[in-house]
Amino acid sequence: MTHNQSNSLGSYTQLTEGERGIIDALWHSHEYSIRDIAHIIHHSPSTVSRELKRGRVQQRDSNYHYYKDYFFDAAQRQHEERQTHSHAKSMLEKCTYFFNWLTAQIKKHAYREQSIDGYVHQFQQLWPNRSCPSTPTVYRYIDAGLLSVTNMDLPEKLRRREKRPGRSHARKNKRIAGTSIDKRPKQINNRWFVGDWEGDLVKGKRSADQPALLTLTERVTRYELIYKIPNYHARTCLEAMPYVLNTHDPYLFHSITFGNGSEFALLDQLRGTKIYYCHPYTPSERGSNENANGLIREFIPKGQSLWEVSKEKIRKSQDVLNHRLRKCLGYRSAIAALQASPLGLEESLPTT
Repeated sequence: MTHNQSNSLGSYTQLTEGERGIIDALWHSHEYSIRDIAHIIHHSPSTVSRELKRGRVQQRDSNYHYYKDYFFDAAQRQHEERQTHSHAKSMLEKCTYFFNWLTAQIKKHAYREQSIDGYVHQFQQLWPNRSCPSTPTVYRYIDAGLLSVTNMDLPEKLRRREKRPGRSHARKNKRIAGTSIDKRPKQINNRWFVGDWEGDLVKGKRSADQPALLTLTERVTRYELIYKIPNYHARTCLEAMPYVLNTHDPYLFHSITFGNGSEFALLDQLRGTKIYYCHPYTPSERGSNENANGLIREFIPKGQSLWEVSKEKIRKSQDVLNHRLRKCLGYRSAIAALQASPLGLEESLPTT
């Protein structure tokens, strides 16, 4: 059956972008009627008439008089928007149970316990026979304002930003504090074994005499430790580390990779744990810890004085992060991954 025969039997086919372009060209030539155009593109006159009405855009002539005219690119955009909203409405109806559950989960907790991806996976595990959208679809619906959940409910999403070009720093002008990350063994770089960590400070108010959070992230399991220290002087960091290391089983801390800030300059004096230093201005070299520090900002906003942050809140933040499902861990939590590892005996799990 040909295209023309199909339409003559009354079936409906939507206009393509190319057909809209033909309508635009023929209509503005002022040589073809609606019926002529319909015959050329093998659609009904009513389809062409409806298209000319839908695709009109307000214009202004040289005498500043307003009028409306058809433009195929505007008509195509309107068509695509209608398709998108139609699909979204269908998906919202199909996945009503999921969206209601997601909204309740996010709204009922003071701390967001999972990422959107984690919630999607959790729902699929709990109700495998119920319809569930993909993670990108959920984000699109939030951006479009189709859900009662907003981007303000997703601090992790708000803090993401694209890297700007031309902001790199030269490495050669700053000395690495101790053993360079360049000398770190292959098995650490490749995350072969549990027991190698990354560390940094999360600061509140920018003053060396203000408290800071010493954060440590295990590279394989992403298990997080958070300790509040009274300030971020180098001597304070050095004095805090033995407490961390000696409170737990010694084999849990094989190595720690820190940034190259002056607050870590004395840590190469530690014994029993190998300390490595990143290159200057290269936080990506301890990317797991950098990501974790961004997540901590969900609980402790930037610029807030850490004098106001209780030990209970710090512990709660740590617990939430360690119980979130991680895609990189096969949708296990960090605590589950650590417990399943050779070093992850329950009695050896660190506590702050």
